[in-house]
Amino acid sequence: MELSFYLTLLFIFFSRIFDVSLATLRIIYLTRGQSKLAAAIGFFEVILYVLALSMVLDNLDHPLNVVIYGLGFATGNYVGSLIEEKVAVGFVNVQVITMHNGVNLEEKLREMGYGVTSMECYGKTGAHRILQILIKRKALPCFLKDLHELDQQAFVSIQDTRKIMGGYFSRMKAK
Repeated sequence: MELSFYLTLLFIFFSRIFDVSLATLRIIYLTRGQSKLAAAIGFFEVILYVLALSMVLDNLDHPLNVVIYGLGFATGNYVGSLIEEKVAVGFVNVQVITMHNGVNLEEKLREMGYGVTSMECYGKTGAHRILQILIKRKALPCFLKDLHELDQQAFVSIQDTRKIMGGYFSRMKAK
């Protein structure tokens, strides 16, 4: 087989990795309300997609092109997920349900600089506390480490936050 065949395979493979990774970023920014940036990313994403697809369709006599196209797509999903973890755009709301001495945990988290909103709740084993903590996604690993050191039995639920307005966090962020 000639060099141009291998170069075509490489182009298809890496184009798919890049365009699927860009698609991941585009969706992240779109769901975070940054539609202009998402549109710019989408422009480059679709160009790479069309170029890779046209190379496959122009060379259907080589079934390996289709396999490489699929492998590029799969690899692009994996690479996109790695990029998403590194970029960590936006905020998350962490809900912590502590099984014992929630007031103590609440105070310790505040001393560490976290903004905490709390409320009493009742579960199967009686009274507990629900703590709501809004943090930057990039700070999540550090927060979870801190929390684990303070309360290894806490129940933790994490949700993405699209937009925040007002409150203690906004004042803290402005400083």
